[in-house]
Amino acid sequence: MKINEERVRYVAGLANLTLTDAEIARFQADLNGILEHVDRLNQVDTEGVEPMAQVLVEGEGGLREDVVVAPLGNDAAVANAAKSGAGYFKVPLVIEK
Repeated sequence: MKINEERVRYVAGLANLTLTDAEIARFQADLNGILEHVDRLNQVDTEGVEPMAQVLVEGEGGLREDVVVAPLGNDAAVANAAKSGAGYFKVPLVIEK
């Protein structure tokens, strides 16, 4: 599936982005490159390959033991927030449609 200019403009509109013609062309090329790469990956023969949850094998580094810790709690979570109230972060309205 190829991404056309119309689709890029549609997605940019959903994201409330204003893109130049040059940016639209670049994103179109980038997205088409990603889709081509995924198509190549889908062609790889994976018959007999077991699914993996981790790419590292235990003992090869990068893995650590899970440690249970107490949850942070609302008061501690919002302690450094610029604005908070009732245990929540208060943020300015950023989406208007």
